[in-house]
Amino acid sequence: MKLMGKVFISVNLEVVTGLSIGGSKNDVMIGGIDSSVIKTHEGVPYIPGSSLKGKLRSLLEKTELDRISQTNGICKCGNCSICAIFGTSADTERNKVGPNRLIVRDAFLDKNIQKDMENKKGRFKDLELIYTEGKWENVIDRVTSKADHPRQTERVPVGAIFNTEFVFNYMGEKDGEYLNEIIKALRLVEGDYIGSNGSRGYGRVKFDDLSIKVRTIGDYKNNQQGKEIYSGNLYGLNKEDLDKKLKVEFLGVE
Repeated sequence: MKLMGKVFISVNLEVVTGLSIGGSKNDVMIGGIDSSVIKTHEGVPYIPGSSLKGKLRSLLEKTELDRISQTNGICKCGNCSICAIFGTSADTERNKVGPNRLIVRDAFLDKNIQKDMENKKGRFKDLELIYTEGKWENVIDRVTSKADHPRQTERVPVGAIFNTEFVFNYMGEKDGEYLNEIIKALRLVEGDYIGSNGSRGYGRVKFDDLSIKVRTIGDYKNNQQGKEIYSGNLYGLNKEDLDKKLKVEFLGVE
């Protein structure tokens, strides 16, 4: 199966409700935050690509539960769009769709948002920590209404924006269909959550400033940057139009 080029999907991920993706507990102090968020070596929160990729796959698999329920909701058929996009497990007997197409980069905090947080500007003027906030949680006894086990959870605050990139390896005529499944998964994420405690209101996000660029193997050979085929929001993208543009760029057919 021949690699014909790459599709680069850039999009901004905005935090709509406090976001908690767990980090190390090695530096927890008495009276401090119990559950910290994952951070870079500079102490800045980020979203691991593995977390986002896992959420995308999980939501797509849930839309196919009638087909894959016999494998505990994890697709192992080796012959569908989910297997083509995300890959197959080692125990899959027959892989008919080739290698996985999707690479998900770690999502880093937007530089302008980072500066606003550091300078306590705008909506971040009352931020407790440099880049995050603390939220108290407890367990309520539903019989006595008594609150027990108080703990503080660290969260990325509302309004934080992360710059996110997906790289899709285009390898054949059906790959336009696969790419549209990724767009569908992003829309599903907006109606769900990422990170932990989603049922308590954490982790709602939205995607904006979507850009899709293609770079063919010819572009790589000629040291060209490729071209942008879409710029707009997540819901202004038509799947038939996207598939057509991909076929023109990679296959040379209308």
